[in-house]
Amino acid sequence: MDSKHTSSRWLPRRGELLRRVLKADPMSEYLVYIPNSSTVNSHVLVSVHGIYDKSWYKQAKMLIPLCERQGFVLLAPFFNDHQYPDYQRLGRKGRGNRADLFLHLCLQELNTFTGANTTQLRFFGHSGGAQFVHRYLMAYPHRVEFAIVSAAGWYTFPDPSLKFPYGIRATASLPSVIFNPEAYLKVPVIVLVGTHDTKQSKDLMNIDRINKQQGFTRIDRARNWVAAMQAQARAYGISSQVNILELAETGHSLIDLGHEISLIESVMHFNHSNDSFSAPAGMLN
Repeated sequence: MDSKHTSSRWLPRRGELLRRVLKADPMSEYLVYIPNSSTVNSHVLVSVHGIYDKSWYKQAKMLIPLCERQGFVLLAPFFNDHQYPDYQRLGRKGRGNRADLFLHLCLQELNTFTGANTTQLRFFGHSGGAQFVHRYLMAYPHRVEFAIVSAAGWYTFPDPSLKFPYGIRATASLPSVIFNPEAYLKVPVIVLVGTHDTKQSKDLMNIDRINKQQGFTRIDRARNWVAAMQAQARAYGISSQVNILELAETGHSLIDLGHEISLIESVMHFNHSNDSFSAPAGMLN
């Protein structure tokens, strides 16, 4: 890994992908990139990696050109297997540390040292990271301005009759987390999935309960989750902010996804003056 370690007294440097140890927990790390184009109170893009350690750095590096063009400060928490084995489900009690609370500590430290705007966040999560991102936005919608959920293995459906992580009924394994549809349905979300992303993998969770609820492939599960979110929005009389974008001839790897950075950037950089998100014509299925 060619990222650089900084001293204990952090003087943020622009234009470098820096590897940081969290002051509140020296066992936890994150990456940060402060673009040369950043300004006071810059927006933050949170990058959440998949289940393989190497994707942490690769995914963050892939997003650097986008951050430089848009002036986003990049934050990429590292959910290592030892401390955060359940990070995709936010880190339930008895299954390691709370992943959502670790992210909050990273954001607090980032704000302290850079002044970046950590109150309204943009998210990009791929694979296992997409699992974390869509569950985080459902749990903390007030902190999420926009989210791209890319190729999640499976989803938490907006079903109040099912206990989390299958539905949104509260669970003792995540104390203090309450899911409020009238709040999370207002968060603009784009779900990405490749048309060639049909292979089985570690985070697909091929079990009968999920197959019956969501489908057998990432494409089926993405379509069904989006449809469920849109149906819930209609039931609440809310204009749906959730859409799906299917990427032609794209598989599951970050290399495949890297070819779509310009497209990802175009859906991420939406008009702040609009209450609803509008993607460029012809992009959404």
